[in-house]
Amino acid sequence: MKYPPFCDIILIGFTSSNENEVMLAAEKTHKYLKSRVIKENIGIILYKALPSPIDKIKNKYRWRILIKCKFSDNIINLINETIDEYFKLKLKNTRIAIDLNPNNMMSL
Repeated sequence: MKYPPFCDIILIGFTSSNENEVMLAAEKTHKYLKSRVIKENIGIILYKALPSPIDKIKNKYRWRILIKCKFSDNIINLINETIDEYFKLKLKNTRIAIDLNPNNMMSL
């Protein structure tokens, strides 16, 4: 089943007041991650970018990407490079948050 403590869960969350912008950020970030996973044969399970279970709170739209893997230095580098790629999108209203082994899957 690949759940902690046998693996780690990384939740990449996106929030924005602009629905199209948050969707674009999540999908472009997922596309970047997917290409890296395929090209470098990184041992992670990458799930599609989807709206969060509670997709709107206080007029902010929320999307997320879920990753299952064994946390290591390679994964840290991948996440850091993914954040760098996200900032290249230059989205003004969208925020990104990374949560390792979240206590609550509804939080992001």
